[in-house]
Amino acid sequence: SQDHGLGGALDHQLIARAGPAIEQTRPVRLELPIRNVNRTVGAMLSGRIARRHGHAGLPDDTIHVRFKGTAGQSFGAWLARGVTFELEGDANDYVGKGLSGGRLIVYPPRRSRFVPEENILIGNTVLYGAIAGDCHFRGVAGERFAVRNSGATAVVEGCGDHGCEYMTGGVVVVLGATGRNFAAGMSGGIAYVLDEDGRFASRCNREMVELGTVTSEDDRAALRKMLAEHVAATGSARARRVLDDWEGYLPRFVKVTPVAYRRVLEKKGQRPVEMDRLLLGERPVEPPDLANPGLRLQVPARELTVHG
Repeated sequence: SQDHGLGGALDHQLIARAGPAIEQTRPVRLELPIRNVNRTVGAMLSGRIARRHGHAGLPDDTIHVRFKGTAGQSFGAWLARGVTFELEGDANDYVGKGLSGGRLIVYPPRRSRFVPEENILIGNTVLYGAIAGDCHFRGVAGERFAVRNSGATAVVEGCGDHGCEYMTGGVVVVLGATGRNFAAGMSGGIAYVLDEDGRFASRCNREMVELGTVTSEDDRAALRKMLAEHVAATGSARARRVLDDWEGYLPRFVKVTPVAYRRVLEKKGQRPVEMDRLLLGERPVEPPDLANPGLRLQVPARELTVHG
């Protein structure tokens, strides 16, 4: 028989030490080192929570684990609601894969001298298939950030190619440059991108999305709230600069909205502002009734063109 090394998984320590939280919902605070051989940390813990409490999980921040080091692949995979993973260090690919309501915070070592928004902090394919949760990354992500995200909210300070690819829900804020082919196949959710060099339109795949400015009060309030939370969670100097010169930076943000999804919600009688509130998590989004021919997405079947 094969030995997959599960006996030495870091999650066994987490489950044992988080017992009072899992069984009695008593808050637990832990600190642990982490190495790149520690993979899929949080998955077994989340499975134990789901077995005991179902998908609803625990009250927010019932279990808060502070790690130091370099996390292996799939850090925070399927992380359940009620669990916060805070990492001082960096992480490999697939951070927050299948995120299921948990909270992820990653920032560079406190003593590091490099500029976070100019350096890679987390790897490729972060938040792949995430359905719920909240993330703050003080640094740049690799390629395919938030691919197939369907409900998580995230703030990151830059990303590589194919950001928000096939995204169907949630909200993403990018406080820096993106790679090419951003929003390819994006059919739901919202992205706000800080476009300081004025080149984002050429990097965005606009087959299915429209680009606009952040003008509504709901948009402004939601974006400002996410940035304030980012500063509180990570100490981000980048987000703090934006908040300190809010009126100066606001015109540089581009709002990315899927055209077909907006039309579907408008056909259901929801005004654009109401749609934004739904997507920003003020109440659960009900999926469109695709059995109703009048609400079907009118997206032509054709290959997506890579711009830029």
